[in-house]
Amino acid sequence: MKLLLKNALLVLLTVFLPGQLWASEAASTSHTLGYTSSFIGIFCVIFFIVAYLFVMTEEFSHLRKSKPVVLAAGVIWVMVGIIARQKGVPVEELHASLDHNIKEYAELLMFLLVAMTYINSMTERDVFEALRSWLVHKGFNYRKVFWITGILAFFISPIADNLTTALLMGAVVMAVGGDNPKFVSLSFINIVIAANAGGAFSPFGDITTLMVWQAGKETFFNFFHLFIPSVLNYLVPAIVMHFAVPKLSPTKKEGEERVKMKRGAKRICLFFLLTIVTAVSFKQFLHLPPFMGMMTGLSYLFIFSYFLKKTGRDEFEGYYFNIFKKIGNAEWDTLLFFFGVIFCVGGLGYIGYLELLSTATYGGIGNSWANIAAGILSAIVDNIPVMFAILTMNPPMDQFQWLLVTLTAGVGGSLLSVGSAAGVALMGQSQGKYTFFSHLKWTPVIALGYAASIWGHFLVNSAFKGHFPH
Repeated sequence: MKLLLKNALLVLLTVFLPGQLWASEAASTSHTLGYTSSFIGIFCVIFFIVAYLFVMTEEFSHLRKSKPVVLAAGVIWVMVGIIARQKGVPVEELHASLDHNIKEYAELLMFLLVAMTYINSMTERDVFEALRSWLVHKGFNYRKVFWITGILAFFISPIADNLTTALLMGAVVMAVGGDNPKFVSLSFINIVIAANAGGAFSPFGDITTLMVWQAGKETFFNFFHLFIPSVLNYLVPAIVMHFAVPKLSPTKKEGEERVKMKRGAKRICLFFLLTIVTAVSFKQFLHLPPFMGMMTGLSYLFIFSYFLKKTGRDEFEGYYFNIFKKIGNAEWDTLLFFFGVIFCVGGLGYIGYLELLSTATYGGIGNSWANIAAGILSAIVDNIPVMFAILTMNPPMDQFQWLLVTLTAGVGGSLLSVGSAAGVALMGQSQGKYTFFSHLKWTPVIALGYAASIWGHFLVNSAFKGHFPH
């Protein structure tokens, strides 16, 4: 939903740009069609916005978010094909533009598919459930659970995605204090902020950081310079909210047994870490795309699943661990949603809208303010389309600015409950205890954390100014 909103706003901005930016189609370059003021171009924008509105209302309509954006992608590229034919654009040029989007999506798809497969495998082996069970049985009071779940979310999300992390920590909160609405609401807000902040300083923590890394804008280890700004983003609102958490201890629940991980769980975790090392090594030392390292890492899981099957002692341990079922259980709705977003934004960019948007923002208010605004926008529309649009526009920015937009796009979604997948998922998990308005009440405090993270970045990462990506 967040992703949807972000993309829609980006396009809305281009629709309502000042008149002088609409004035000429001569603004087009060899990379765009320059049809932004044509009927077909405006139709594409409206069609995309309508599709995005369907995505935003998924919670109520129960129409999967991938369906409207995939349709929009097809319609937009049909219109692009008509425009290209009218202008006499060579078929090779049209195909080159389409191939660029295919390459972007294929790399993202294969990378995420491996990560999702590992996460599904760890879930099936009860890795996350065992962690939840351990925390529940420790008997911590509400304030301790508030901090433990927040800190764990901050440090788990750089490895797992923020959605998985939020659902795991949310399950802990509901198990410990589900009968206390105030505790649940505050803890869920804390988890959303922590998961988004933790994902901002690791290429594996958020789709946007992954996109920036795969695009070669930053090296793998440069992202860790965002650690201090990310900590500030989490700690500032957490410290303030701490005093609102009830000074109570949860009622212990009788009869719930400790969950133990299934055979092979720890080894799958180890293979996942080895896969991450492989992907980083492919990029850092061999200059190969990270998805190649991830696909190589998938083979580790393939071979280990064969081992589990051959050595399984009963139906619960080995014979039913089918690696292809884990792949099949990947979030295909999300993966296809990414397809729709990438091709929608790519098509609108080829028509010429991203060029106009770049002129109005990065060429108008400057890189820093444009990147800060991108983070705020990500609270409404989702950071993936925002970041893909920025990468497609490719404004001339040094490494300091690329780190800034990585930070703001990653943590800006915490400003609203609908600003990230983590927030949307927890609203569904909370049984009405965590809502849009309960989150909105704390938005001013979260905004303080957003401002503190930006201040921290300017304070500790100024050495990156003037250094441009290779």
